[in-house]
Amino acid sequence: MTIHHQPGKERIDAVRAFNRFYTRQIGLLDEGLLKSAFSLTEARVLYELAHRDGLTATDLIRDLGLDAGYVSRLLKKFEHLQLISRTALASDARQSSITLTSAGREAFAPLDRGSHDQVAALLERLPAAEQDRLVKAMQTVQQLLGESPEPKIPYMLRPLQVGDIGWIVRRQGQIYAQDYGWDETYEALVAEILGAFVKSFDPKWERSWIAERQGEVVGSVFVVRKSDDVAKLRLLYVEPSARGLGIGKRLVEECIGFARAKGYKTLTLWTNDILTAARHIYESAGFKRADEERHHAFGKDLVGQNWNLEL
Repeated sequence: MTIHHQPGKERIDAVRAFNRFYTRQIGLLDEGLLKSAFSLTEARVLYELAHRDGLTATDLIRDLGLDAGYVSRLLKKFEHLQLISRTALASDARQSSITLTSAGREAFAPLDRGSHDQVAALLERLPAAEQDRLVKAMQTVQQLLGESPEPKIPYMLRPLQVGDIGWIVRRQGQIYAQDYGWDETYEALVAEILGAFVKSFDPKWERSWIAERQGEVVGSVFVVRKSDDVAKLRLLYVEPSARGLGIGKRLVEECIGFARAKGYKTLTLWTNDILTAARHIYESAGFKRADEERHHAFGKDLVGQNWNLEL
């Protein structure tokens, strides 16, 4: 069952304001296209035909929100100019697959270059970091409104970079507060652990893995040296939006592989019994619970547990 949340007036007004602003921006870009021999709508149809195979008139009517009679007249004009060719579909002779001819692609090329150059000029007004922010914001709009397909590569793993520490401290503090009601002392602990990791980092014996998805950090884990024989897995987390992709399992597997390759005999970790998803990952990877103890931390009565994996 889908639960609908009625938006407040402020949110509705914000979206309407954005629509007005963006419409003005797009209008400025589209003015350049009108200098060509094609109208804006004709340019949109040419764009679709240049970038998608097997389109029919029905597809154009539906996807571009155009009137059927207008599309019919427009396609006849393109056919007269020898910009397109049509091939009847084997599955339905009443429908035709529309393809740009070489003349059609030649006619579209300056439109494509013009649009590219206009957007480039728009972005060039911003520093590189702000360009990234703008693109990510646009991708977020597409994702939330359901127009962006899932990426072929759901995530990637990389080492720690500048800016990651602050993000991880903030997100872990927020997520554990939302999910378990933990207070700010947990966020302070995460900051303390990561601060020490950076200050005393030994690349020969220690490692970090940051999971990134579409340019955003969605998870992380760290291995630190406890002794010559023992390594410690610390601060495993996965963003709620990225759960179900196997990121947590993969991060733990990377820790185990690294610890074995470095010759550690034991990989250990500390967690709390209420973190059931994490405990399931540890158990599935072969960790055994060594002991547990009741304690009060982060504003809650908890049961802390030590888990070990013999390598």
